[in-house]
This record gives sequence, C-alpha cells and structure tokens, in this order.
Amino acid sequence: MWRYGLAIWTAVVIWAVFYLVPPAEGLGELVRIAYFHIPVAWVSVLAFFAAAWWACRYLKSGEGQDDQKSAAAALLGFVFCLLATVSGAVFAKLTWGAYWNWDPRQTTIFVLLLIYGAYLVLRASLEDEDVRARISSVYALLSVVTVPFLVFVIPRFYASLHPEPIINRAGNLDMDPVMLYVLLAAVIACSGIFFWLVSLIASKQKLSAVKVKGRLEG
Repeated sequence: MWRYGLAIWTAVVIWAVFYLVPPAEGLGELVRIAYFHIPVAWVSVLAFFAAAWWACRYLKSGEGQDDQKSAAAALLGFVFCLLATVSGAVFAKLTWGAYWNWDPRQTTIFVLLLIYGAYLVLRASLEDEDVRARISSVYALLSVVTVPFLVFVIPRFYASLHPEPIINRAGNLDMDPVMLYVLLAAVIACSGIFFWLVSLIASKQKLSAVKVKGRLEG
C-alpha cells in the first residue's frame, strides 16, 4: 500500500517541479535540474550512512540480512552518487560552459565515487560468504568516515562555481518558500525510493542465497 502512496507522492512532486516552481533569478528554467540533482546527492549520503549502520549491525549480530541490506545501500549510494555527478555535469555545461572543471565539489564527489567503487570491486572479488560480509562491513564503516568531510567540509574551504547550498555560509535559509517546499518533497520522494529499492534488492539477494544453499545441500 505504501508503494502506491510513494508513487502518487513522486508523481505530484514531478508535476510541481515543472508546473509550480517558478524560474530562478540568474538560472531561469535550469533551476529544475536542481530538483533532481540535490535529492539524489542527498540520498547518496543517506545511503552511505545506512550501509555503515547495517554493517555495524551485521558485525554485532552476524545476521545475513543486515549484510545484504548494507551491500544494497552501498550499491545504491554509488548509483545515486553517479546520478548526482552526471546531473551536476549537465548543469555545469549549461551554466559554466564545461561538463567538468575540477570544481571542489566535483573533485570531492569523484573521490567518493572511487571509494565506493572500490567497495563494490572488493565485495565482488571475495568468494567466501562470511569473509565477504565481514570485510565489506569493516570497509563500509571505515569509508563512511570520509563522507562528511568530502561532502560538507572540504568543499567549503575552497572557492567554487557551485551555487550556495540551501543553508548559506551565514547559516540562513536562502530560498523561495515554494521552491523550498517542493525541494523538500522531492528529497522525501527520493529517500522513499531508496528504502524501497534497498528492500527489493536485499530480498532478491536473500532469495538467491537460499537457492544456492539449497543446490549445495541437494
């Protein structure tokens, strides 16, 4: 039932982005890219922390379901981070004239992609199920330490072409109320899609593991 609610919510958000949000001063219609870019960037951060949370639970409990959720969250975090990078590059091309110019935020998100790309390669290279789960969990816990620095701290120390965040350097909200509410609704929709996908991927991984175990025992 909640999936139908999520679908309706997402549809309303898409409608609001194209028909309710006014053009922004200096950006015009290009501001609509932000309603995709910011939510997927937010969800990538959420996903990396969720991966670390479930990794911590696995190391404490040894429950395979926690490892499967951690792996699913890390994979989705990488995918959402990639989507944020691509949408940011398109925005950069349309506003600055180049897809990539090693802006501080582009550089740090590239490093983040390398870190979690390495996680996926490492996990895929380990055949033993228990070893794979333990090493992946430790890696997820260590790598999440870099996320706040790469996303929130380091980019603020350097001059950037990137627009000011919603909360500016003075710590104040600097956004039209309608634009802000639609953006928050988009973040909620994107977060809901993330948790739905985690549940879906983890369930498929669990079913696959049961089938493999059944074949080995049979």
